[in-house]
Amino acid sequence: MNNLFVYLEIDNGRVEDVSLELLTKGRSLANRLNCKLEAVAVGSQLDRVGEQVFAYGTDVLHLFDDPRLLFYTSLPHTAILVKLFQDEQPQIALMGATSIGRDLGPRVSSALGSGLTADCTSLEIGDHEEKKDDKHYKDLLYQIRPAFGGNIVATIVNPDCRPQMATVREGVMKKEACGGNPKGTVVKHNVADYVQDSDFVIRVIDRQMEQSKVNIKGASIIVSGGYGMGSKENFQLLYDLADTIGAEVGASRAAVDAGFAEHERQIGQTGVTVRPKLYIACGISGQIQHIAGMQESSLIIAINNDPNAPINTVADYVITGDVETVIPKMIKYYKKNSK
Repeated sequence: MNNLFVYLEIDNGRVEDVSLELLTKGRSLANRLNCKLEAVAVGSQLDRVGEQVFAYGTDVLHLFDDPRLLFYTSLPHTAILVKLFQDEQPQIALMGATSIGRDLGPRVSSALGSGLTADCTSLEIGDHEEKKDDKHYKDLLYQIRPAFGGNIVATIVNPDCRPQMATVREGVMKKEACGGNPKGTVVKHNVADYVQDSDFVIRVIDRQMEQSKVNIKGASIIVSGGYGMGSKENFQLLYDLADTIGAEVGASRAAVDAGFAEHERQIGQTGVTVRPKLYIACGISGQIQHIAGMQESSLIIAINNDPNAPINTVADYVITGDVETVIPKMIKYYKKNSK
């Protein structure tokens, strides 16, 4: 078995962040395995993909450029990846746990009989021992993901089937370019060798996309509220604080379920994973499902009337008190002391 492959999601010639995050992690895994990192780009007008992915340590870029592949459809993308993986025999294949990855991953893994671990939050390389059969496996992919509603963290290995396939949640890996002036090899494939005309039975005529009004993932400061805010009316305090300090408003699952905030603001294992410079947790107890989605924040401030709240264990600063009292004071003093 050979190298580590990452499937790239591309929109209008730009590689999506989730794929760049996977390339960053893939580079470290490939270094650990002493193998090459290879990327697969399927689409149209892919001339600028190379300069984007080589900066993240990609050794080889496989290009499948065809006007019919401009928009994602299941059949041709599946056919391309299945044949490519059969030819190249990768030991690991990664893709994002997005709407595309969740459609494409199972199709490819089923065709190859390789198995798939979905929605991973961490990937590591390690050894495994089957005591029953007295078998020892070296350098397997540890596919780590929450299970049973986030109450446990499962580590899954695939000892015998290849490639070891996983989809990874967006935002859980760091996106970090290698620096310098990296170069790689571009391999241009003839799309006709991989697909049949029948694979294009579905054609996307037009695509209408509404941009989200909430940019939780890209916010440098997040003010997040939990069930402890008490009501939807009290949640307005968070919007007032966010407007004052230039932040975005997030919420825990409990707050969303209670109707205090919209689902698109949910942070945690069943929402989005964030890494802001400052995360202010207001009235959030800190269940493991929520902490998993924000613990990589650079600075965490927890405001809670429970001094023993689990959120305090990951917070850099803890303010013990009622949010209805503390937040107005924060707004007042910030306005007073800011230029």
